[in-house]
Amino acid sequence: MTSHRYALTTTWTGDRGTGTSAYRDYARDVTIRVEGKPELLASADRAFRGDASRWNPEDMLLAALSECHLLSYLHACTTRGVVVTQYVDAAEGALIVEGSAGRFERVVLRPRVTVADPAMIDAGLDAHHDAHEWCFIANSVSFPVEVDPIVEAG
Repeated sequence: MTSHRYALTTTWTGDRGTGTSAYRDYARDVTIRVEGKPELLASADRAFRGDASRWNPEDMLLAALSECHLLSYLHACTTRGVVVTQYVDAAEGALIVEGSAGRFERVVLRPRVTVADPAMIDAGLDAHHDAHEWCFIANSVSFPVEVDPIVEAG
């Protein structure tokens, strides 16, 4: 077994001068730092009094699932001899809120893949199964992550 560790620093930057004196008196602004990488400006979702121009935790979770599947898929295609020339995913997630608690109900990844040759389409479709099984992030969440792919030759 191999273990990998990840570290970051999350700093709240939303003090408007009175701290968290009242629910509406502070911004949900956050700066996320990982050594050697650009800062990520984040906030809560607009629906939760956040800044819509910044990344929110829900965006980042969806992005992590989408990118993890993409990277796993490219590896699966390489092992199958499938040459991918384009990959675009239109991912969507459904969040439900009950009272003051919420959770993701499901995520659907909709990758549209272009491969180099029509003979690679079937193997390109099959590679999504491996990618889904190999995706570290999808294996770490407690809600369904569905994959609805299209693979075509370019």
